[in-house]
Amino acid sequence: MDAVDRRILAELQRDAALTNTDLAERVGLSPTPCWRRVKQLEASGLLRRRVALLDASALGLGTTVFVAVRTQHHTAEWLDRFAQAVSAFDEVTEFYRLSGEIDYLLKVVVPDIAAYDAFYKRLVAAVELSDVSSSFAMEEIKYTTELPLG
Repeated sequence: MDAVDRRILAELQRDAALTNTDLAERVGLSPTPCWRRVKQLEASGLLRRRVALLDASALGLGTTVFVAVRTQHHTAEWLDRFAQAVSAFDEVTEFYRLSGEIDYLLKVVVPDIAAYDAFYKRLVAAVELSDVSSSFAMEEIKYTTELPLG
């Protein structure tokens, strides 16, 4: 990946709806070489997909909850069951396995606390957990999907 590829990725992170012609102009290429580079970035897996970012509050999904999960189970079988169960919940927008005191962290987006409570009940019924701790986001101070490209 060279500097031109980085510029292409930076521009697409800001606006994935750019036409190839506009993208090529912004990165200093003609359209055909730009298109080829984008295709190479896709084929290499660096450019995984292009998506639209939605406004959660405007969609009535104004409550973000960070859910810390601890478990006493650390077998591959349990993890597979847990990962499948959590991945099936549409409310879970991010899901991480962590080092340290917390085993897993989920980012959950729901309309309100009652919807979170319903989610919580489905979560604890799906698989055995030792501890579930929920923290409600009071304010979103920074949110970006753009990765630092140096």
